[in-house]
Amino acid sequence: MTDSTTYTPPKVWTWDKENGGKFASTNRPTAGATHEKELPVGKHPLQLHSKGTPNGVKVTIMLEELLALGHSGAEYDAHLIEIGDGDQFGSGFVGINPNSKIPALLDMSTPTPTRVFESGAILMYLAEKFGEFLPTDLPARSECLSWLFWQMGSAPYLGGGFGHFYAYAPEKFEYPINRFAMETKRQLDVLDQHLAENQYMTGDDYTIADIAIWPWYGVLCLGKQYDAGEFLDVQSYKNVQRWTHEILGREAVKRGRMVNRTQGGPEEQVPERHDASDFDGKTGVAV
Repeated sequence: MTDSTTYTPPKVWTWDKENGGKFASTNRPTAGATHEKELPVGKHPLQLHSKGTPNGVKVTIMLEELLALGHSGAEYDAHLIEIGDGDQFGSGFVGINPNSKIPALLDMSTPTPTRVFESGAILMYLAEKFGEFLPTDLPARSECLSWLFWQMGSAPYLGGGFGHFYAYAPEKFEYPINRFAMETKRQLDVLDQHLAENQYMTGDDYTIADIAIWPWYGVLCLGKQYDAGEFLDVQSYKNVQRWTHEILGREAVKRGRMVNRTQGGPEEQVPERHDASDFDGKTGVAV
């Protein structure tokens, strides 16, 4: 399929509210709150406001991994932010993330509550707070952070680029799909070559680099992201497949995938998490 018309940009861009496909209602060219809405506050030290997207799942996996290691200070309430309903534009949420994107974390255990936004920043904050999943040796720490920031810089090409034009745009056009499919496959090849020589992203140790990358690229290689597994030939990335399934076997990953999730069967969803018992009777997200 080729583009039937050629777009000529206007001299000055103006916002077309009807443009943008499935997520048109969640995006706008201005910042700030659109309405007053206080955020709920639970009983635990950490208050997470999020949704079970790849960026949100990074943080819930991290919190569940910390709890699995016995860090009681990592107990958390996970409040659901319905981005389709515009919850992220409420005054309370904007107060902890002026960029109006999930996830956002409020640490109530500090002398004054500490806000942390951007998923990579939250992972670093938690890793440093609890002394886990971030190497202290300088070369290993640098390697870990390099891969963490690789993911933060690469995911927009996968989600905002490939995912948008392949799965969500109101029309399918060959050029943007080809452009972003090429970049997504290049990223998968980067991972595949690296994981040919490393068990995890920084070598033998599981770190926040793995926790950040897996919800995007691991789930993509399970064929669960954008229903694009066959299109991208994800099975051909054998080393990524090995890493993907190894991480999938972790109990904390299985729990983290369910938190703030609102799709799939009821056995896969924990829309809000306030206690470990919220997982009772849940079998986890289908592979």
